[in-house]
Formats: sequence, structure tokens, C-alpha cells
Amino acid sequence: MKLRVRAFYRALRATLKGIRPLPPRIANFEEAAGRKSRAKRRKGIALSDFVYGAVIVFLFMPLAVLLVYSFNSSKSGSWTGFSLQWYEKLFLGSGDLWRAFLNSVIIATTSAFAATVLGTLAAVGTARYSFWYKPYIKSMSFLPMIMPEIIVGVSLLVFFAGIGLKLGLVTVWIAHTTFNIPFVYMLVSARLEEFDPSIIEAARDLGASEVQTLTRVILPITMPGIASGFLTAVTLSLEDFVITFFVAGPGSTTLPLFIYSAIRFGVSPVINALSVVMVAGTVLLVYPARNFLKVYAAH
Repeated sequence: MKLRVRAFYRALRATLKGIRPLPPRIANFEEAAGRKSRAKRRKGIALSDFVYGAVIVFLFMPLAVLLVYSFNSSKSGSWTGFSLQWYEKLFLGSGDLWRAFLNSVIIATTSAFAATVLGTLAAVGTARYSFWYKPYIKSMSFLPMIMPEIIVGVSLLVFFAGIGLKLGLVTVWIAHTTFNIPFVYMLVSARLEEFDPSIIEAARDLGASEVQTLTRVILPITMPGIASGFLTAVTLSLEDFVITFFVAGPGSTTLPLFIYSAIRFGVSPVINALSVVMVAGTVLLVYPARNFLKVYAAH
């Protein structure tokens, strides 16, 4: 109703323009309506800005506290002075920590690579071909994502014990590859659903074989999804604790396991320093990769 009234007065104003000035009642009505509309817009913007700011503060305040206390000169929770001693101890006196970090990096990169290859092939196969058990594969692929990690960890532990496989880095690698495959499959499948399948038909009409169609058409088109799946798998592997706790053996301590063991004896500022270094390294690696994927997807 209000929109109709405003439209009526706009039409009336256009009709009377150039003939005589608008009556004060009409002019005042339009001015009040404009002020009310601008006030609503300002209110909406202010509310959205507040919500956005609150979310950013909620997410990044722990990182800010972590950053500040990594430069604290003491282990206490109160600020006693600026110091770089924890970074010095991190780089010069934390051999066990760096061995655990190296184990995490090796397992994360290799398991993510294996999960990316398997997940990509599975997504391409289910997207291009039809077979009677295709719906079951799609349904089963999401089970590791929705099941609690403790169930996945216990199941893998029972499986490894049943086949007589000794717990160590190999079992951790197998476990990480297993629970990373569904995430890669989901991201690559979402990318495959976006492009026109007639491109593949055109490639086949021009004489491309199955392998050429896969390597020259499908994989380049789905590369943003593949890269996103790989980065997601690396992240999930680096931060996983529950599953790794069940399948890790002697000499296969990863960084989350090491931090958990260290925290039981008190939070060391060395962990704060390591967290700051990892966050900075992640930003330096992920931000250029994000820009590359945006440019690649645009072309």
C-alpha cells in the first residue's frame, strides 16, 4: 500500500512539475518518506556491520591473544614484558617438537595427494558413467564425513589389528587418506556439476580418446575443485587428533599428539610461538593459492 501511495505522488509530482509548485503536504510527505527510507538503510547497514565485526572479533581474538603472549617474557598468564626467548627456544631447542611437525607435514602432504588422486578419479567416474551401484557409492562416500571421529579411529584400529599391521606412520597415513577421500570427492563432484557436458562430447567428436579427454578437458576444468580438495585434505590431516591418537604407534607422533602431551604438563609459550609461525606460514601459502584459483577459474 505504501509503495502505491509513493508511486501516486511521484506521478502527481511529474504531472504538476513546471505548472505550479507542489503543495506543501505532498512535498512534506515525500521528504518524510525519503528520510524514513534512508534511516532504514542506515539501520540495516549498521546492524550488518555490527554482526560482521562481532564475528570477526570472535574468530580472531584468540589468535590475537596467542600472538601477544608468544612475546611474553614469562610463562604466567599476566604480561611481564616483551621477549623473543620462546621463539629462540622454538627454533634452537625444540628438536622433538620439530620431529613431530615434520611427521605431520609428511603425512599431510602425501595422504592429501593420495586422497586427491583417488577422490578425483571417483568423482569423474560417478559423474561420467552409469552403473547399478552408483547410488550406493555416492551414499557410502559421505559416511566418513558424518560419522564421529572416535568411531572411525576405533574401526581403523580394529582393522589394523585384525590384519596384523603394526601401528606407525604407515597406519596414520592410511587413516588420513581414508577420511580425506570423501572431502575431495565432494569438492571435485561439485565442480564437475558446473560445466557443460557438451564440451566432453565435442572433444570425443574431434577424435579425443578417453585418456586425452580426461587429461586435456576434464582435469583442467576441474582443477580449482582439485586444488581446493587437496588444500582441504592437508588442513584436515594437520589438525586431526582423535583418529591419529588411535592409529599412531611408537615413533609416529604428530604435532597434535605432541601438543596434547605437552599441554598436560602446562601450556608452554613455545606452543604459542609455534602457532604464530604456523598461522603466518598458512596465510603466506593459502592467500597466493586463493588468488591463483580465482584467476584460473575466471579463465
